[in-house]
Amino acid sequence: MKVLIVHNAYQNPGGEDVVFDQERRLLEREGHRVSVYRRSNWEMDHAVGLTRLMLVPNTVWNSRSRQEISKLLSQERPDVVHVHNTFIMISPSIFSACREAGVPVVQTLHNYRLFCPAALFFRKGKVCEECLQHSLWRGIRYGCYRDSSAETAVVALMLAVNRSRGTWTEGVDRFVTLTESSRQKFVAAGLPAEKVGVKPNFVHPDPGARAEGGDYAAFVGRLSPEKGVMTLLAAWSQLRTPIPLSILGGGPQQEELQVRADALHLAGVRFEGQVKRELTIAAIKGARFLVFPSEWYEIFPVTIAEAFACGTPIICSRLGSMQELVEDGRTGLHFTPGDPEDLARKVEWAWAHPEKMWKMGKEARREYEAKYTAEKNYPMLIETYRAAMAARG
Repeated sequence: MKVLIVHNAYQNPGGEDVVFDQERRLLEREGHRVSVYRRSNWEMDHAVGLTRLMLVPNTVWNSRSRQEISKLLSQERPDVVHVHNTFIMISPSIFSACREAGVPVVQTLHNYRLFCPAALFFRKGKVCEECLQHSLWRGIRYGCYRDSSAETAVVALMLAVNRSRGTWTEGVDRFVTLTESSRQKFVAAGLPAEKVGVKPNFVHPDPGARAEGGDYAAFVGRLSPEKGVMTLLAAWSQLRTPIPLSILGGGPQQEELQVRADALHLAGVRFEGQVKRELTIAAIKGARFLVFPSEWYEIFPVTIAEAFACGTPIICSRLGSMQELVEDGRTGLHFTPGDPEDLARKVEWAWAHPEKMWKMGKEARREYEAKYTAEKNYPMLIETYRAAMAARG
């Protein structure tokens, strides 16, 4: 099978980039012919003069991307196009090129950008669905994207124009969601139910299960408000037993969080910064448990699958895909989102019961082997492509 994969990388690497790369490698290992169209939002930093002025219309409809995709379709003649992200530099214009060429399209929904300019359904520390329940004007009024009403208006314009054109409903043959909870959210928002399927993320290569329990807790992720790290620090300040905490990741909230940890006198909390993936995996393996306090509707955090692969149990928010992926009392523990007292209670219980957490880690590893290996994922990916091809005829 010939597959063209499309991906727009963000300036700060994240889970979407990992998934894009892992699926590309998986297809190549299985003998498929893979071509890639990739752009990056770093291009914005080099835009000057007329090019910078064109950033706004190009966000809505990028003619250059459309022309380049049309050329690739003509040269490579793929059986299917798999789109991961088009925001900002690629734009939704490429879907019309695929439709014009008669090539079926699969799109993975890594976030809620189709219905929320900020992509998260999250505002001022809480879940927010006002753009879905009312109109995109709410997001512009609040300045949800980058705290700017002007920049949010550009994203809202992109969404409004392409909704009116039927860019997604007519241009995409199959949508891939990563959990059942996110699928339900997308269907309720208006995507055709018959086009939306579930295929989880996976972890490859297999890092192998840890040999013993660790002597610290860990957080791995982007340091931004929706990830709940402020709640994590507040919980740590309430612990009666000192527990070392290693925080891995970078992001816009890093300095603020470090200042907060100092103000709370959290001597046992270490900020490791952004580290390479092999060091991240080693840190997850070395932890007694992973804490995942996110406060938005996570779709499928790659970190959860990595922890399962390492045999490390997870204490996570009882919200969205997290409560779907982590079974309370079997592969980890749940706590009330945004509630530091409840999180502190769960952390202290977990630390005081290492043998029970070890058993949960064993169950987490079994969950990985049953659902989140490359071998389990490959047939689902190919079936998705075949369904898209059949739909396009």
